[in-house]
Amino acid sequence: MIAIKIGHNNISKTYNTLILQLNFKFNTYLKNRTYTTLSDNFDICVIGSGPGGYVAAVKAAQLGMKTACIEKNETLGGTCLNVGCIPSKALLNNSHYYYMVTSNDLKERGIETSGIKLNLNKMMEQKKNAVTALTSGIAYLFRNNKVTHFKGHGKLVSPNKVSVITKDGTKIIEAKNIIIASGSEVTPFPSITIDEKSIVSSTGALSLPSVPKSMVVIGAGVIGVELGSVWKRLGSDVTAVEFMGHVGGQGIDMEISKQFQKTLLKQGMKFRLNTKVLSATKQADGKIKVQMESVKDGKKEEIECEILLVSIGRRPYTHNLGLKEMGLQLDDKGRIPVNSKWETSIPNIYAIGDCIHGPMLAHKAEDEGILCVQNIKNKGNAHLDYDAVPSVIYTHPEVAWVGKSEEQIKQEKIPYKIGRFPFLANSRAKCNNEPDGLVKIIAHQESNKILGAHIFGPSAGELINEMVFAIEQGATCEDVAKTCHAHPTCAEAVREANLAAFCGKAINF
Repeated sequence: MIAIKIGHNNISKTYNTLILQLNFKFNTYLKNRTYTTLSDNFDICVIGSGPGGYVAAVKAAQLGMKTACIEKNETLGGTCLNVGCIPSKALLNNSHYYYMVTSNDLKERGIETSGIKLNLNKMMEQKKNAVTALTSGIAYLFRNNKVTHFKGHGKLVSPNKVSVITKDGTKIIEAKNIIIASGSEVTPFPSITIDEKSIVSSTGALSLPSVPKSMVVIGAGVIGVELGSVWKRLGSDVTAVEFMGHVGGQGIDMEISKQFQKTLLKQGMKFRLNTKVLSATKQADGKIKVQMESVKDGKKEEIECEILLVSIGRRPYTHNLGLKEMGLQLDDKGRIPVNSKWETSIPNIYAIGDCIHGPMLAHKAEDEGILCVQNIKNKGNAHLDYDAVPSVIYTHPEVAWVGKSEEQIKQEKIPYKIGRFPFLANSRAKCNNEPDGLVKIIAHQESNKILGAHIFGPSAGELINEMVFAIEQGATCEDVAKTCHAHPTCAEAVREANLAAFCGKAINF
């Protein structure tokens, strides 16, 4: 900008006018060069293309609304598809196959092998191919449904305007409604710097160039036990350090958690529960020394490892979105407050997914995106039953649950009864040599309404969906117990547990 003090006695009025004109032209040039206001006026603009964002955008377009979606990363799909759910499940699945071959599992089934070796590069390539195919699939969905994709960082300008910030400048998008689906990011650990080489987050743990001899995982929640089990199966000595006294994170039923931990211990994972990590120091030999302290007695210890995985959870990604400038206040956990229709305190601005309350789950974000868009389109009151949102830990065996845990029900002083059925007594699990685990059904003592379902065992992530549907429909354990299930299937264990809850006794146990 050209700066000059005007109005001085020895400067003529003509010269002052010329300088003002030059300033005006120069500022206009900068403004036009940096900002471009798009003439198109969208019905909906979505900030973020993760599971919540891209699903909301596609649904809006399918409902006839002119839709834009802004994504700051090079590829669509957010954390889930790029560095979360999808790549981790690829490694979990393939590392389990490797574990079956290298352990006694196949030998016990009458299959003897020799000369087995790990090709980690090939395994990583298969993971990458899965990610590429799915992120490309979202781009296809956008094209097929006529969703306009903008590459850049989305930031609120007004209740009806969003800026798209790129290295080449900034564009302004006008939209009648704006949905914030900015997702979440790795929660940093105080005093520990992640370099994604020897001290890694979940992102770095998905792309290690070799199998470390030893790994310490800070946190034994969902991400910690999943990624820890991957590298344990591939040959690493893995120890998970957890501040709480159980594994599996928040929401898991304690009875299930204890059995889950026993199975992981049997598979070779180690746990230091009720233990707080104080710091981590890189040694001259490249190893990392982790300082720990017992939560119970304050006793300090140290442990060394080649790789340190920091896995203490995720936090909402809400910075540099223009929220503060818009007067939109965050809650005490950094989340965007919304009502039951996902409306923020500012008209025409909505928020869904990891950046708001509730579990940070892809399928929860997807449902919120669909329902939010339907409310915008129809001026409706569609809502989500958060008690019917399932959680899954994709270890082997898997852990899955929906509804309330026994601890929650006790705290709420709800009269209840429990039905259990072990997979040891299930014919399909028995012949598949996968007898670990159980199904636990919690029902109301008087009405028999299902309050919670907890499954630890083979294909738990698939089996839980029957119970999600049951809870969503307000079904009773009697309803499920009296529903015919195919034989032999692991799903029969779900029926038997419901039968036990209903009348106190299963058939086959």
